[in-house]
Amino acid sequence: MSTAELISYEPATGAELWRGRHGDVDEIVGRARRAWPAWAAQPLSTRMELVRRFANEVRKDAEKLATMIARETGKPMWEARTEVESVVNKVEISIRAYAERTSQRKLDNALQGTAALRHKPHGVMAVLGPYNFPAHLPNGHIVPALIAGNVIVFKPSEKTPATAELLVQCFHRAGISAAVVQLLIGGPQEGQALVAHEGIDGVLFTGSAHTGIAINRKLATRPDKIVALEMGGNNPIVVWDTPKLTDAAALVVQSAFTSAGQRCTAARRLIVKSTMYEQLIAEVKRLADRIIVGAPFDDPQPFMGPVIDNRSADGLTESFLYLLSNGGRAIKHLVRPRDDLPFLSPAIIDVTGVREKPDVELFGPLLQVCQVSDLDEAIAEANNTRFGLSASLIGGTPQEYNRFWANVRAGVINWNRPTNGASSAAPFGGVGLSGNHRPSAYYAADYCAYPVASNEMEQPRAMIGVGLREAK
Repeated sequence: MSTAELISYEPATGAELWRGRHGDVDEIVGRARRAWPAWAAQPLSTRMELVRRFANEVRKDAEKLATMIARETGKPMWEARTEVESVVNKVEISIRAYAERTSQRKLDNALQGTAALRHKPHGVMAVLGPYNFPAHLPNGHIVPALIAGNVIVFKPSEKTPATAELLVQCFHRAGISAAVVQLLIGGPQEGQALVAHEGIDGVLFTGSAHTGIAINRKLATRPDKIVALEMGGNNPIVVWDTPKLTDAAALVVQSAFTSAGQRCTAARRLIVKSTMYEQLIAEVKRLADRIIVGAPFDDPQPFMGPVIDNRSADGLTESFLYLLSNGGRAIKHLVRPRDDLPFLSPAIIDVTGVREKPDVELFGPLLQVCQVSDLDEAIAEANNTRFGLSASLIGGTPQEYNRFWANVRAGVINWNRPTNGASSAAPFGGVGLSGNHRPSAYYAADYCAYPVASNEMEQPRAMIGVGLREAK
């Protein structure tokens, strides 16, 4: 057994929250392989009943789980409770999605036979989760995979193992075997070993493009393994002709700064028509100046908490200074009240004059602004990225939205709605560096089982009518 320990710290206080030993990848995968045949042989109705029991266990522990999420991520308690609700709601959504996306079918076939379509699970699935939604996002892989008949090895972010432990305990209390859903504690080394393990049949990943590309590269010669990658975005929010500047500003602020900007769908770039620029930016700054940044349990509740750790805060500070020294103009400075804690104020910087805009996902409360003169230029600027997760148009006519929708490269495209807050009842995924065309959420069923076509008869019946010599 490994003697190495992983320690989780509270971003808002710096205090130690949890510690645990690194897991043994070979041992855990071996246990999963032994457990899979029995789990896959369970009737679908049994697996559905067990995940429904899991939802009830989460309901019972909702406040405890929300408190742990808030402490371990730093997000406000109101937002942590919303995440727990999403975990519960995912179960019924996944059951409906499985019935719709992987339904069984039978058709009449030749010679009074039957053509059948059924779906089979892949086997042992590695689920690699992120820290920003440490319960909801991995759960979005785990529940559909369990319904389909797979078993799970869940490797959470090394920054949020305590939340993962509580989540897995809910599965076990629901009656799902401890060998069917297992927790692998560890850092990048354990994650890499899990991805490369011969006993893994698929990898379901949510996280950064950097890590997703590494997974894709590692498994590029293994077409036998299913790989679903949900990565980040350098998402544009375009504000066009609208008289509702207050509403537009609220949508921009919600898109850019909810979860301290630590959502893969957060707006990173505000693209605005030059004739609206002064009025809109004044409204956005006025609202951003009112945002309360604080600890999870503060009263009144903050709009946003800290970023996940000091390293992330340092990187965002460096990025802001880079943009500032390369032609950017600060509209609202990035302020860090304490060097020893990762609290950051919302920041806004005009990058219209920056010649080489870095095409990276700045995962925090940092919004870049660019002025354009016409919609074609706005669309070109929106597409000026290798990512393609989320995009929104605020304002404009139905015809302009149609042009925007048709020409912007993204997997989630909204009109007069924020870039974030995607529905679990719809597919969720992106193009480019944002994903590998295996969208999650409602379409997760597609990568959790594979279709099997069968031609069937109760008794063998056949004849060969051509190409034979006469029987003697």
